[in-house]
Amino acid sequence: MPLPSCRWWLLTACLMASPSYAELFYAPPAPDENTPNFSGNAELGYTKLTGNTNTQTLLAKGRLTWLTGRNTHTFRAETRSVQDNGNTTSERYLIGARERYELPDSNYLFGFARWERDRFSGYDSQFTTIGGYGRQLLTGPTHTLSVEAGPGYRHDTYVEGGSGNIALAYSALDYAYNFSDDISFDQELSVEATHISVTTRSLSKITSQLNSHLALRLSYDVRSNTHPPPGAEARTDTTTSVSILYSW
Repeated sequence: MPLPSCRWWLLTACLMASPSYAELFYAPPAPDENTPNFSGNAELGYTKLTGNTNTQTLLAKGRLTWLTGRNTHTFRAETRSVQDNGNTTSERYLIGARERYELPDSNYLFGFARWERDRFSGYDSQFTTIGGYGRQLLTGPTHTLSVEAGPGYRHDTYVEGGSGNIALAYSALDYAYNFSDDISFDQELSVEATHISVTTRSLSKITSQLNSHLALRLSYDVRSNTHPPPGAEARTDTTTSVSILYSW
């Protein structure tokens, strides 16, 4: 069964708009002196199995970053879809925008907004806004580490009907280790806590640069909700993927 056209539309949007100096979205490191004012990347993974098993998986991510003075602007979009014998077993969409303002001595202010929809999470959709303070603890070149925290607000709509507005507390870190000029490891971790539940997101990546524009990436993505709403099929979702990354 072909993927629905709406997924291909979002895939196209991801490939047209994507970010640059860093792949990470939460607590990303500051741009260095050689970072271009406008850059982006697109990541695509696809598998299809036929025969005894009829399965297809699509993973697409896109980011766009541009710099104006002390401000770093980032736009992000991604989609994931899994079909097994014609039945959709996973379907997720996400769109987000982030602002970062550099302060003296490796400090910064940030804010971001994120809309997401996960068909099997128990939520029809979630819209989140968060702002706060961050600090760059390690600046490389071998190790980079940044942390950030702040308050936020989330609007949830539920699959079984109804909606809710929730205050939350947010914290995140980004760590990167460069094995060489061509191979790097990245770890992204964030926690969003409300009076109802705690949502944890972890993304681990190993990236091998093939040339100046193309890279091969192995990633492991984990998302966990301690108390999901009725209708959710599991508390924890994991995704292991191999994909091609194109940067410009």
